[in-house]
Amino acid sequence: MVRNRLFALAGALILMMVALATPRAQAQHPDAPGHFDFYLMNLSWSPEFCAIQGTSPQCAARDGFILHGLWAQNNDGSYPVFCSHEEGPKDLAKNLDVTPDLALLQHEWDKHGTCAAVGPDRFFAMEHKAYKALHVPAEFQHVDHELMLPPSQILGDFYAVNPGYPQGSILLSCGRNDFTAIEVCLSKDLRPIACQGLRSCRANVVKIAPPGTHIQ
Repeated sequence: MVRNRLFALAGALILMMVALATPRAQAQHPDAPGHFDFYLMNLSWSPEFCAIQGTSPQCAARDGFILHGLWAQNNDGSYPVFCSHEEGPKDLAKNLDVTPDLALLQHEWDKHGTCAAVGPDRFFAMEHKAYKALHVPAEFQHVDHELMLPPSQILGDFYAVNPGYPQGSILLSCGRNDFTAIEVCLSKDLRPIACQGLRSCRANVVKIAPPGTHIQ
């Protein structure tokens, strides 16, 4: 019986070690620039963004979707960060049209852009291209009151106005049933592809706050 207990204890310890070694535990890690599988473009809904970046003078002037970033991502769910000390572009301000916060632009370059291995000017040009390629459904262009919609309807509307995007390439992000972002998976040459190692919001319905408000 003692031997059986020892075997059980050893088995439990092995399972614990395996759990600690899963990709979730190693989600963020430095890596060589260019060593990743695809890009994940995150478009934050402005009320959610402003709730975090509320001190930004640029934030209050924007509504709708803003580009949070174009992130290097791996098929197993892990993603590299801070891949080098390469300097960013000399004029970050010219990117305020898609990301209305200089501090966030600098952070996005340091954490994610350095992993792309394309240089700062090319990286931000790619951000602009990916951002402008995605069409936004009409119901998100003039939101003047709070909406409650199922994620499946929102995603269906995005696919309807973006027929070239395959199923599984667009995800919805939420927090506490609040709509926070649309995410799109793209190949290294910015073709929309089905996402790997990621999942969409599982809420039955999400609350969409109108621009000019902060999610509580």
